Amino acid sequence: MDEILIGAIAMGSFIAALFFLRFWKSTGDRLFMYFALAFIVEGANRLLLGGILRMSATTENYSIYVLRLVSYTLILAGIWLKNRGGKKRG
Repeated sequence: MDEILIGAIAMGSFIAALFFLRFWKSTGDRLFMYFALAFIVEGANRLLLGGILRMSATTENYSIYVLRLVSYTLILAGIWLKNRGGKKRG
């Protein structure tokens, strides 16, 4: 049952990434690109988590948390770049 939920979350992350990619193409705002990349990394993270759960009962693999850190850092970087001032886009 856990694998089904993890797969659903991964699918939702990839769908959200597609929406943000569409918004980025229509507006040219880099914030949407950063959000799309973050959701792609988060979806890959969930797929990796599902594979680890299937192979072993332990989740002591730290690569899961590194990918989450990368995903959240992308979101923070996008927000910071959007609000830092200077040349305004979108």
